[in-house]
Amino acid sequence: KRQVGHYWLRTPSLAPKPEIAGYITRTVKEIETFAARVRSGKITAPNGRPFRHALVIGIGGSALGPQLLADALRQPGDPIELRFLDNTDPAGIDRVLAELGSDLAGTLVIVTSKSGGTPETRNGLLEVEAVFAKANLKFGRQAVAITMTSGSSLFDKAKKDKWLKIFE
Repeated sequence: KRQVGHYWLRTPSLAPKPEIAGYITRTVKEIETFAARVRSGKITAPNGRPFRHALVIGIGGSALGPQLLADALRQPGDPIELRFLDNTDPAGIDRVLAELGSDLAGTLVIVTSKSGGTPETRNGLLEVEAVFAKANLKFGRQAVAITMTSGSSLFDKAKKDKWLKIFE
């Protein structure tokens, strides 16, 4: 019994209520501002240096859309290199983490899950958190959640662990 209108994100004026259109407009602006601050180096990794990598953890639409855009819009010399964890294949996870190499300190992790309970996304998150812990890095200072409003397990985890940002 939840309204879904993905096309509202492209044209908020089509949302059935002005409050929904306003919420979408504010959230999109918040995301654009955050992204611009990361890309410009105003928001930095905990070591004070700009983020050089972004690791997106998600499954299905939470990964496929961003992968398509990243591939289509990638330019030589982009300041941030994108990687994706979109399944629970241990060899694939190991490969992506090896590609990041010793630069975990310069990696922004973006976890996308509507509910936060999707097993593939949760497993990827747990694997990455463990790697950060092994490297003595505070995961929350480099993590961003994209999820539903408070009440999703991802929202609650990100809030409890003081992640860098939560986008609802």
